[in-house]
Amino acid sequence: MSPTSMSPKSTSKTNNGNFFEDFRVGQEFHHATPRTLTEADAALNVALYGSRFAINSSDEFARAIGLPRAPLDDMLVFHVVIGKTVPDISLNAVANLGYAEFRWGVPVYPGDTLSSKSTVLGLRENSNKTSGVVWVRSTGVNQKGEMVLDYVRWVMVHKRDPQAPVQATVVPKTAPAVKPEDLVVPAGLSLAGYDDGAAGSSHRWEDYAPGERIDHVSGITLEDSDHMFSTRLYQNTARVHFDAFAGKQTRFGRRLAYGGHVISLMRALSFNGLANGFRVAAFNAGSHVAPTFGGDTIYAWSEVLETAPLPGREDVGALRMRSIAAKDCPCGEWPGKGADGKYHPAVVLDLDYWLLMPRRKA
Repeated sequence: MSPTSMSPKSTSKTNNGNFFEDFRVGQEFHHATPRTLTEADAALNVALYGSRFAINSSDEFARAIGLPRAPLDDMLVFHVVIGKTVPDISLNAVANLGYAEFRWGVPVYPGDTLSSKSTVLGLRENSNKTSGVVWVRSTGVNQKGEMVLDYVRWVMVHKRDPQAPVQATVVPKTAPAVKPEDLVVPAGLSLAGYDDGAAGSSHRWEDYAPGERIDHVSGITLEDSDHMFSTRLYQNTARVHFDAFAGKQTRFGRRLAYGGHVISLMRALSFNGLANGFRVAAFNAGSHVAPTFGGDTIYAWSEVLETAPLPGREDVGALRMRSIAAKDCPCGEWPGKGADGKYHPAVVLDLDYWLLMPRRKA
């Protein structure tokens, strides 16, 4: 028999990702491909989202407040750490659903290398038997083993076989919010030299009050090329974002934009009104309320939920914010949840989080 007429042998060397029935509570993953971040990553992050926060833009600004140089954007750290987890956790995702107990650790600087690990906390099969929800706790660390990000997220994952048996339901209980005393303030930070003019706002921690609402005014149109570039940049291999051919077979008939992309757009838009919120310290809770697609224009508004002093600090305080992102809907009328508990049809993201902000007593 000639070589060309031989039947090819099947191979199991490729990775098709985990489906819902492959997960077990307590299962641990040490995710592949550590990533060394550079100044190029910082520049590409600005190109994608247009973020203007001074602490991430200027080495001189960062040195004036006690840091060795400008740290990388908190959301860039978010993207990279989550991107590492995708091949094991959400390669076969239907959609990412939510977040809790999300805490940033030590700042990340150009030259740092990040890696991730995850533990499965909970599982719940959906009633349609074709998918289920997986809860994981993931931790990102730098090359010194220092925590840069620790969080719980839950994601809906396809089943390979609707008839496959699955584990009994386990739904983990998560804290309703990160406590202010558990927020990480970077070592060496001293805000006596904080420059309001360079930061772009004179409004400090004392100027915000619970119940205050801020319309961030501007909108940013999300292009297919943008979210495709971001998923490649962050090595996020989830098929739901990548594969336009497979996307035609879904109920949406197209690819979904990466949810983290929308969070970064919201954070960039929030500069207008929250320019002195120099660090995202934690996510308390978050939901991707509805899908986003190329061509959608994202707007955002925020409400102050709480102001909290930090133990032993008179130069920095914490603001607990709730930010809503909506597509194709300017936010001057505060689209959110109605009296019936249902979201306005334009809402795509609802995020509860802590910001660090300078105090006037610095």
